[in-house]
Amino acid sequence: MSEVTELSAGGVDLVVNQGNGCRIASLRVDGTELLRQGERYGAFPMVPWCGRIRDGRFRDGAAEHQMPLNAPPHAIHGLARDAAWRVASAEKASAAFTYDLADPWPYSGRVTQRVELAEDSLTLALGVETYQDSFPAQAGWHPWFLRNIGGEDARVEFDAAWQEERGDDHLPTGRRIDPLPGPWDDCFGMPEGVRVTLTWPGQLELTVRSRAEWVVVYDEQAEAVCVEPQSGPPNGLNTLPRLVTPVDPLEIETVWSWRRL
Repeated sequence: MSEVTELSAGGVDLVVNQGNGCRIASLRVDGTELLRQGERYGAFPMVPWCGRIRDGRFRDGAAEHQMPLNAPPHAIHGLARDAAWRVASAEKASAAFTYDLADPWPYSGRVTQRVELAEDSLTLALGVETYQDSFPAQAGWHPWFLRNIGGEDARVEFDAAWQEERGDDHLPTGRRIDPLPGPWDDCFGMPEGVRVTLTWPGQLELTVRSRAEWVVVYDEQAEAVCVEPQSGPPNGLNTLPRLVTPVDPLEIETVWSWRRL
């Protein structure tokens, strides 16, 4: 069985590598690649948490759970990006995939990712559900957009209500501050919904939108710019837990829309 699913719509081609974390491995608009290539890049779902968990530990009531320290001294970006997902359905321009939460995550549950491609947009949706115990969770995406397309670097534009002050450990301190100029590896609050625009002069303008209120912007590497809509801030399993229950799944959606320049 193939580990990839290919979608196309009006001059846009997309590859989902469900065998490698259900990441968008390639997104080409009129033949131009928008995502950094490589097995750890593309655009992957972050679930059941986003960003870092302090020391890899989180509490749920009286219970404390330890996650693997894959970014010592912290745990980062969830577990699903390292797992093989299953194809639930696939058509020419849309597909759905599932992943069952498993050890070392201490709760049972299912994650579904929907991918819908159009000639001027990509819609991604994640759902986290449980039929048994409730548990705290987060979900979001970590796209690695190429910094340079056509010879010029992308411009990054957004208007955030606040920035989470970042400590030396790369985690929010709990203070909200006025947004600072980049470079960034920072979480921003957008209570009216995420909206961040990348413009590659003379090539393409792409806007990342989501009804979620949180986005991490990371542009400290020369090769790429990351715009990560997510359901809560880094370390949010501890500071802002959102419970997934049998009657209240966690759902999040992002739309990337573009226009040729």
